[in-house]
Amino acid sequence: MTEKLTNAQIAWRAAQDIADGAYVNLGIGFPEMVAKFQPPGRQAIFHTENGVLNFGESPPEGEEDWDLINAGKKAITLKPGAAFFHHADSFAMVRGGHLDVAILGAYEVAANGDLANWSTGPKGVPAVGGAMDLVHGAKRVAVITDHVTKDGRPKLVKRCGLPLTGVGCVTRVYTSLAVVDIESRRFVLREKLPKLSLDVLQAVTGAELLVDGAVGDLIVPEV
Repeated sequence: MTEKLTNAQIAWRAAQDIADGAYVNLGIGFPEMVAKFQPPGRQAIFHTENGVLNFGESPPEGEEDWDLINAGKKAITLKPGAAFFHHADSFAMVRGGHLDVAILGAYEVAANGDLANWSTGPKGVPAVGGAMDLVHGAKRVAVITDHVTKDGRPKLVKRCGLPLTGVGCVTRVYTSLAVVDIESRRFVLREKLPKLSLDVLQAVTGAELLVDGAVGDLIVPEV
């Protein structure tokens, strides 16, 4: 199996499901790419845990204002109406249920919606950070990820083996091979690459994929 979506294509697909005017938090790293692919006529309002609402794209190289950064320490720009606030107020927004969507990366997603997206291993991060607040504060939690690890192990599994970020929190996963919903503690296949058979997809998925109705073709542009 060689054909798969690039990270940019996964991010593009996830962006298509963000409603106009939604308040959105994007996880550090790969998920930040989602902001580049908002559909025409739609404009999300992006939130960052360090206290900015309605920020814009990265500035051109050499024009950064390093007092304006996101939670990943990357330079940002501001859109009209942008707001600054205390770190504690930012987390009050998260914990108070004021975010419509959080889109995060993952090491593992379990069939019951559990998420593991941090690790204390040799290349791990020092702590779970704000993700554990986001996954239980946002109204909808989605994950974007490769379907398998670099050594070919499934990232969609029966049970997470790594420390959990959140319990039963993920509702949709956008991978390099498919779009999978989590319903009633089961993986439900919604879209897959057109040339990929269900048997091959199931072989690289660590839990049963339920087919409930028609499965759409996962077709994305070259981005």
